[in-house]
Amino acid sequence: MTGALGGSRLGPAEREAALRGLGEREVDVFVVGGGVVGAGVALDAATRGLTVGLAEARDFASGTSSRSSKLIHGGLRYLEQLNFELVREALQERALLLQRIAPHLVRPVPFLFPLTHRVWERGYVGAGVTLYDTLGASLGMTRGVPRHRQLSRARALRLAPALKRSAFVGAVQYWDAQVDDARYVMTLLRTAAAYGARVASRTQVVGFLREGERVTGVRVRDLEGGAEFDVRARQVVNATGVWTDDIQALVGGRGQIHVRASKGIHLVVPRDRIHSSTGLILRTEKSVLFVIPWGRHWIIGTTDTDWRLDLAHPAASRLDIDYLLAHVNAVLGVPLTRDDVEGVYAGLRPLLAGESDETSKLSREHVVTHPVPGLVMVAGGKYTTYRVMAKDAVDAVAHGLDQRVPPSCTDRVPLVGAEGYQALWNSRQRLADRSGLHVARIEHLLQRYGSLVDEVLALIAENPELGRPLTGADDYLRAEVVYAATCEGARHLDDVLARRTHISIETFHRGVATARQAAELMAGPLGWDEAQVSREVDHYTKRVEAERASQEQDNDLEADAIRLGAPEIVPVAPHP
Repeated sequence: MTGALGGSRLGPAEREAALRGLGEREVDVFVVGGGVVGAGVALDAATRGLTVGLAEARDFASGTSSRSSKLIHGGLRYLEQLNFELVREALQERALLLQRIAPHLVRPVPFLFPLTHRVWERGYVGAGVTLYDTLGASLGMTRGVPRHRQLSRARALRLAPALKRSAFVGAVQYWDAQVDDARYVMTLLRTAAAYGARVASRTQVVGFLREGERVTGVRVRDLEGGAEFDVRARQVVNATGVWTDDIQALVGGRGQIHVRASKGIHLVVPRDRIHSSTGLILRTEKSVLFVIPWGRHWIIGTTDTDWRLDLAHPAASRLDIDYLLAHVNAVLGVPLTRDDVEGVYAGLRPLLAGESDETSKLSREHVVTHPVPGLVMVAGGKYTTYRVMAKDAVDAVAHGLDQRVPPSCTDRVPLVGAEGYQALWNSRQRLADRSGLHVARIEHLLQRYGSLVDEVLALIAENPELGRPLTGADDYLRAEVVYAATCEGARHLDDVLARRTHISIETFHRGVATARQAAELMAGPLGWDEAQVSREVDHYTKRVEAERASQEQDNDLEADAIRLGAPEIVPVAPHP
C-alpha cells in the first residue's frame, strides 16, 4: 500500500493508537466482531470514505473464521437444493478472490468425486458439475479454475492410488479453491487499517450507548489494560456470527435475527497417509465429506451437528472423530487410524434458525436487518460470500446515515500483499538467491505474505538467526513468529501457533514442542518478561492437554466440560 494510504501494520503501537483514537472522536461505523464478516464490513466501509472502528473480544478470526474447511467454493451440494442464486453468487466471489482480490492467499484445488453407480450417477453428477462450471463462467470474467472432466476408474486410480478399487466405478474431477482462513481475515483487517480503520483485538463490547431508542455507540473494555471507555458511533454493526443473539441481548429485547450453531469438526493427517495428487469429495448420508490437500497434510471434514454448549471453544468428541474416520476409510485401500491424526479442530457455523430442526438443512444465505435506529445486524452466509454480506451491511449503514455514501468498491480493491505478487512469484528464484533461502521457502513465504514478503525477508537480513526453521515445526521460519507479533496483531502464543501459523494442528505434538521458542521470539516485540513467557507456554500446554482429553470423551457434554478446564489467557466476560 502506497501513496495516500496509511500503514497496514497491526502491532502493539498501532493497537494503542487505535484505542486512543476510538475514545477521542466519533466514528461513522463501529463494527463488533473481528471474524471474516466484521473484517469485510470494516474494509467495505473504509473504502467508501467512512471512518471506522472495530473491536474483537478475542484474537482476530478466533471463532468460526479460523475453523472452516478452508475452502472458497460455490457449494456444489446447494445445486441439489436448487439454490442456483447462492451458488452463482459464491462462484462469482471465488473468481474475484482468485484473480483480483487475493491471488496470494486463494488458489485452485482439484477434487475427485468417486461414482458408485455405473449409469445414472455419471449423468447426474456430470450435469451438476457442468452447471457449476457454467455458472462460474457466465460472470464477465474467467472462472480462474479448469473445467471438470469425466474419468474412468483406471484414470481416477492414477490420480488417487489410495482409493479402494472396489469402492467406486469411475469419477468426475472438478476444481474449486482454498484459503488460509485465519490469515485471510488478518489480511482483510490490515487492508482496512491501511484505509484508515482503527481495529483492536482483545477489546470487548460490554454495552451499548443509547439516546432514547437510538444506538449511538458502544461501551468497550480493553481486556489487556483493563480500561473501559465509550466509543461514539453514528452506526454500529453487529457482525458476531454465532454470538449474534448474545450481542442483541445487550441492546435489550429479542431481535429479528436468530442464529443456531452447527458444529463441524476436521481432522488433519500427514500427506503421506493418503496417496493422491487430488482432493476427494464423498457423499455421506447427511452431507458431503471433503479430503482437502493442505501443504504437507490433508484436512478431512466435516460433520454437521447441533451445538448448544460453549461457543468460544467447541469441542470435538471421540464420536465425531470416529465418524469422519469411518466415512473416509470406506473408500481408502489403507484405512486411517486415530494414530494417524495430527490435529483436530472444531468450528461453528452461524446458521439462520427457524427453518428446520436439522442444522444441515438450515440456510447458508445471509440476512441484514436494522432492528433499532443506529444498529445494523448481519448474520448467516458462508465464508466465500463474506464480501457480499459486508457490502449489504454497509448499504444498510449508508441508509441510516444522512449523507451520500458511495457504493461498494471492494470488488476492485486488492488486499495488502496482492499487488505485485505474480511478478514476485515469477522472480522467486532471484529472491531465493538474494536472501540465501531455498526457493521452496520463498514459495512458502510468497503464498502467505504475497508482496509483503520483503518485510519478512528484511527481518532475516537484519538477524540471520530468524531465517532458521522453528524447532518442531520446520515448515515455518522464526522470522514469521516475530513478524506475527510486530505486524499481524498477534498478542499471545496461541494467536501465533493456532492462527498466524497452523502449527497447533499440523504437528503431532500440537505445537507444544515449539511453544517455548515461539514465546521467546514474541517476547521482544511484545515486551514480555520471563514470567510472562512461562505463563504463555503453561497456558498453551494446558489448552492442548484439555483438547486432547476432550477428544477422548464419548459425547459433546463430556467433551465440552473437559475442554473448559483450560481457561483463556485473557478472560472474556460472559454476556448477560
